[in-house]
Amino acid sequence: MGIMRMGYAHVRVTDLAEAKDHYANTMGLYQTLEQDGRVYYKGWDEWDHHSVVLEEGGVGVVKFGFKVEYESDLDVIEKKAQQFGLTVERMSAGENPEVSDGIRFITPSEHVLEVYHGQTVIGTEVGTHNPDAFPRHLVGIGVPALDHALIFAEDVRLMENMFREVFDYFPTERVQTDLDDDDAHFIASWMTSNNQIHQIAILEGEQSKLHHFAFKLQDWNEVGRAADIMTMDDVPIDIGPTRHGITRGQTVYFFDPSGNRNEVFAGGYPAYRDRPINKWTPDQIAKGIFYHARELNERFTTVYT
Repeated sequence: MGIMRMGYAHVRVTDLAEAKDHYANTMGLYQTLEQDGRVYYKGWDEWDHHSVVLEEGGVGVVKFGFKVEYESDLDVIEKKAQQFGLTVERMSAGENPEVSDGIRFITPSEHVLEVYHGQTVIGTEVGTHNPDAFPRHLVGIGVPALDHALIFAEDVRLMENMFREVFDYFPTERVQTDLDDDDAHFIASWMTSNNQIHQIAILEGEQSKLHHFAFKLQDWNEVGRAADIMTMDDVPIDIGPTRHGITRGQTVYFFDPSGNRNEVFAGGYPAYRDRPINKWTPDQIAKGIFYHARELNERFTTVYT
């Protein structure tokens, strides 16, 4: 099957104590390990050891991990990456705590991606035997899982091609200068490998930068409650609650104490490989991003890490 999902986001923070308070007490993630200046977290409905890694020393993304179904998928993806012109290195089990061996490469956008086939399973917080719908004692927002990330790249078309050819991803939504010409200039692309509306999005901009990484919620009510919790905890909200035109998801964007942008995301329509791509022109991107207000605030396009 190849890539199943984004498995982890590893990000830098300026103050580990402040970041721990945000991700544990506001977001409601569960700490699974702390060592060597790094803290590892999972959501309540995630079964693998971790999906978020915080590393003290700056801001922005260190790397993303993507999980494959079979160990043999690593060889296939390694070959595809090399054919695309990428330099691939092998990583050993344990280089990332509780993560199997795998491969690592740098994308044309200068982001580091790791691909692995296994991670220590510690189970969801409700278990798998006659499980309840959610844990009784959620903390803060109580996010169940990591959802997706948006990164910047100078060449969006090149990155879309890389995810297509190496990861077998397909685009669900795109911003391009001409709707009828796929040779037109690509400004942004939303991509996935499964029914999730997007696992990764690429926006034209500065190489190696992170716009946001996002956590999934169930519905509008949970998005609204999340905004309430953020207000209680004095979390800087970028925008929302609102809806996206692109993906149709419901959202709040906000910042962790280091200035890394987070998102909570609910809804979105199911993705299928044979569904036509939703295409947007640049003059409609504000409606695509913020469907109700139909305008972008300055922070959304100028603040990133």
